[in-house]
Amino acid sequence: MRIATYEYDNRHHVAVVAEDGILRPLPGVPSLTGLLAQEGGLPGLIDAGSASLDAPAGPHISEVRLLAPLQPPTVRDFVTFEEHVEGVRRSVDGTAGVPERWYAAPTFYFTNPYAVHGPHDDIPVPPGSGVLDFELEVAAVIGKEGRDLSPEQAREHIAGYTIFNDWSARDLQSAEMRVGLGPCKGKDTAATLGPYLVTADELEEYRDADGFLRLALTAEINGEVVGEDLLSNMSWTFEEMVAYASRGTVVHPGDVLGSGTCGNGGCLAELWGLRGRQDPPPLKPGDTVTLTVEGIGSVSNTVVTGADPVPLPAARRRTRERP
Repeated sequence: MRIATYEYDNRHHVAVVAEDGILRPLPGVPSLTGLLAQEGGLPGLIDAGSASLDAPAGPHISEVRLLAPLQPPTVRDFVTFEEHVEGVRRSVDGTAGVPERWYAAPTFYFTNPYAVHGPHDDIPVPPGSGVLDFELEVAAVIGKEGRDLSPEQAREHIAGYTIFNDWSARDLQSAEMRVGLGPCKGKDTAATLGPYLVTADELEEYRDADGFLRLALTAEINGEVVGEDLLSNMSWTFEEMVAYASRGTVVHPGDVLGSGTCGNGGCLAELWGLRGRQDPPPLKPGDTVTLTVEGIGSVSNTVVTGADPVPLPAARRRTRERP
């Protein structure tokens, strides 16, 4: 089942997307995040979606503005592709290989849930950045609350999947990471989710013997393919990621967990590391990035000019007086 959030007649709606592209609105459902919290998991979500098929048909998907399928309360972005880590390290400081510590646990950082954009929204260049990059990812969406989950238990807590583009200002990110904490503004302006939430049951046919979803991933810039990979090249499954995220804390309905950037051209920084130069060049206004994931769909965003940075002073070097 594919569930979309869209704008039509100046209102937001949540609907099941039928095979013919007709939207079947879910009556009385203002947001997918709220629906997930109310239904408490994948079975309830499927029941709610199935009930909408008897409701009056809405517009065709071509007649509406698709929004991000949900506004998540939190966004955790993991880094689970070994090839991506290796390529980006080479891009940043010329270091080869993957840090041994990376293999110990599925590392993640929290990114900005207020910066979520829809599947066809324009993306502004972050203030002060001249090195904008895309990142091709898939995200799992939590369907019901859980804490200290095992990977086996975690599968019941995943409602579905969507495409995730973690837009990255590489110049800002690189400067911030030298402080030993971050990233912050390098990852703070935009993250694309969409085009739909595809319920977890729809993708079971792609699951391989090791528990990974074998989905084809493609990245294009202005219609030219720059990256291709398989989601099954992740080093941890989504269930293992959810289990780790829930360790010592709670995952809530609507939480988003990104896979991290795929390899083989899943972002420009990896290609720069492999080629030793910025080829292709950083994204600029007018460039359109299209990400396609088998079984889910495509998102396509055009980069536009962003705001100028508001000037701030450098830190004061204090005399460190004491009371």
